[in-house]
Amino acid sequence: MSKADLFLEKKRRGEKLVVVTAYDAPTARIEAEAGVDIILVGDSVGVNILGYAHERDVTLADMAHHIAAVRRGAPDIYIIGDLPYATYDTPEVALGSARVLRDAGADCVKFEGAQPDVVAALTAAGVDVCGHLGLESQHQETKRRQGKTAEAAARLYDDALAGDAAGQKFLVLELVPQELAAKITRAVTAVTIGIGAGRETDGQVLVVNDLTGVTTRAFKHNRRYGEVGAALRAAVAAYAQDVRAGSFPGPEHAFHMAEEERAALEQWLRERS
Repeated sequence: MSKADLFLEKKRRGEKLVVVTAYDAPTARIEAEAGVDIILVGDSVGVNILGYAHERDVTLADMAHHIAAVRRGAPDIYIIGDLPYATYDTPEVALGSARVLRDAGADCVKFEGAQPDVVAALTAAGVDVCGHLGLESQHQETKRRQGKTAEAAARLYDDALAGDAAGQKFLVLELVPQELAAKITRAVTAVTIGIGAGRETDGQVLVVNDLTGVTTRAFKHNRRYGEVGAALRAAVAAYAQDVRAGSFPGPEHAFHMAEEERAALEQWLRERS
């Protein structure tokens, strides 16, 4: 049984899956120790870590770099890696891009939109695939809820079924109505992972910067479980104050030469002058 099949079995048993993003080794290690099921190395690395203006600025090299870091931090965890913008336009291009992410350490690749031909090609090549429907950050300028009308919801429902028939193992549903996410979850074999899609998906994912309070903006779909950003600012501000006041480093932070070595150095300096 593959790793992905273990998660499909959890879906059948009704066990909820915990998914969270990570972009570096220390965070990945902490998340693995905390017991998450899956780490998503998302294209959100662009705006959350790299300072890019938009997710579509993220490159394949960026994704491979951060996936490799996460893999080093969490060697045993299942990792889903995002295929960035314009790296999966055709099945052939998608397969080449997926191999780069697999070589970096990803167990599964995710991409946005309904492209069952791409899903089928990757699956046939032995690549685990995670679909992504609803909000598509790479392709939509404005980040707002999707599937609000019956027509739009029906289109997303059909797209989900098409991806499922093509062999996707997972499906992220982002910013869609809970009612629609519930119906899709019951209709597909794939494990559904919700973000802003209500409680009836098979699992949930949040961006680590959002749930820990590194991000200052509040999102309706997010619950802030910590205030890491505020704690980090306070710690750095206190350090800066101590350095400027001369109270850091203190005597307890200094190292000293052995007396005979110090005397030898002073003798050498005297002879040199």
